[in-house]
Amino acid sequence: MKCTSRRRKSALLCLFCIAALFIGGCGKETEVIENPYSLQENSGALTGQLFAKNLCVTEQMNFGTDQVNSEYAQAAGVFNLDRQEVMYSQNLFNKMYPASTTKILTAYIIIKHCNLDDKVTVSAEAVANMADSSKCGIQAGDVLTVRDLLYGLMLVSGNDAANVLAEYYSGSTDEFAKQMNKEALKLGATGSHFVNANGLPDEEHYTTVYDMYLIFQEAIQQKEFVDIIHTDSYEASYQDANGNTVTKTWNNTNQYLSGGVEAPKGIQVVGGKTGTTNAAGYCLVLYSTNKKGEDIISIVFKSDGRSNMYSLMNQILKTFAK
Repeated sequence: MKCTSRRRKSALLCLFCIAALFIGGCGKETEVIENPYSLQENSGALTGQLFAKNLCVTEQMNFGTDQVNSEYAQAAGVFNLDRQEVMYSQNLFNKMYPASTTKILTAYIIIKHCNLDDKVTVSAEAVANMADSSKCGIQAGDVLTVRDLLYGLMLVSGNDAANVLAEYYSGSTDEFAKQMNKEALKLGATGSHFVNANGLPDEEHYTTVYDMYLIFQEAIQQKEFVDIIHTDSYEASYQDANGNTVTKTWNNTNQYLSGGVEAPKGIQVVGGKTGTTNAAGYCLVLYSTNKKGEDIISIVFKSDGRSNMYSLMNQILKTFAK
């Protein structure tokens, strides 16, 4: 769905609302934004760089759901970045649990602000209580680079790596969550709230398909991020607490990368992020290109099973991404 004049006005209104969140109010910490939106009035019309200029903008309606097995998931979307169009819309603005797709925002913040060659020592607190969750298997006292931790975060969905990166950046996971919410608001993701870096279930940890599109489309502007999500397997080599060398191989959980699922003809999958919890169901955020070379983001949230998640993803790509 293309942006109409009315939608552009709506986007402009959202722009002012987002700016207001940073200017003050609500008794919360304010933040100064450098180079705020420069709007000038010429002949009664506002001109300038609008927040949604390069974004896919749509109304709160579903379309295309009758052409696929939309009942396989509770929310989904297809976004053509080159055309700046929403091609498929299924509950784009509903509050959803993101599970480990949360790690997209975690990785984005780290890559944007940090030196990936920095070395980080794993704390005991960061890897505590990891028995029943996805992890990359690092231990207290291990010394890894930030780059290694990012691969452990995004390929095998390491909740332990997420906690280590959060502590490295902010000193604690709670403080890092505050940074996540600030970054999300800057990207226009006003329907989201994050309380941890890994996506483990919490009633106050949620997003929407549209917000995840906003976050992901910004993340894929970073070459390092794309390199990581495009990797099918990564061999990490680091030191343990005793100075011994540890080598681990981390394989991508994304079955398009691991070879478990084949994309529709004409679609080239670059990479993405999976996520699964009982509360969130099966989730997948994907970056691909079509046969025209156009960049596509496609998202499926809360599918009722892994096979149905990939089935719906293939259906919406085949039908709406070409």
